[in-house]
Amino acid sequence: MPTPFPGMDPYLEKWIWEEVHTRLIIALADFLTPKISPKYRVGIEKRTYFQIEFRQSKTEDLLGLPDLVIAKPKKLHEVMDAPYTVTPIVGRLPTQEEMHEKRERYLEIREVATNQVITTLELLSPGNKRHGEGRDRYEMKRFEILASEAHFIEIDLVRAGDILPMGIPTDAVGDYHIIVSRAQHRPRADVYAFKLRQPIPNFPVPLLQEDPEPTVPLNQLVHELYDRARYDLVIDYAQPLKPPLAKEDQEWANALIKKISQTV
Repeated sequence: MPTPFPGMDPYLEKWIWEEVHTRLIIALADFLTPKISPKYRVGIEKRTYFQIEFRQSKTEDLLGLPDLVIAKPKKLHEVMDAPYTVTPIVGRLPTQEEMHEKRERYLEIREVATNQVITTLELLSPGNKRHGEGRDRYEMKRFEILASEAHFIEIDLVRAGDILPMGIPTDAVGDYHIIVSRAQHRPRADVYAFKLRQPIPNFPVPLLQEDPEPTVPLNQLVHELYDRARYDLVIDYAQPLKPPLAKEDQEWANALIKKISQTV
């Protein structure tokens, strides 16, 4: 069964985004390689960090409280002569089970003759947009690329977390974004903002200025990936989304899901 959505399927983010991320990075590399070789090659790079996810427990409400406090009034001279003390509060450190190693892959297009990085392509994950270790590391890498002579492409197909700075008006913000930043045009960048109900737009991949820019049909790649991986066997469209859709978008999505399920 094909995805019921004309563009990005938001249920991919809820159920199996880590797998989708890996498969889509590979699909992008496979699409670009014959378009730009032999002058360029596409490398799949890796970034690793730890993400802490505290689990709820029955004792969660006890955090911040000491185990036992016994107090009685003291005379002034007793207070003045007593050593300075601080009553400890109960904290909590992450367990091994709550510390998850995250591996994120991205693409680097290099000129074969010089091995110079010409373009970096990032496909965002929720961890890049949630405040914490993942976002901090990603923002640092983002700043490094934007300060370099390499072009930069950022694809955001997840709704969770806060969008990264892109300098567009609030009323132009979409559900999803693709940023194409050509090194020679910075700080200006082309931002493709689109909504859930729209197909994912094509975008160009800048190379050295004397070379034509291949166009990536991302909507086609995502839909082909969905079919090839048989994600319809994994996704439960009856379950609510997180983050939830707006009421009108959820009603629209439900109608799409019902329609395609009736045709299978």
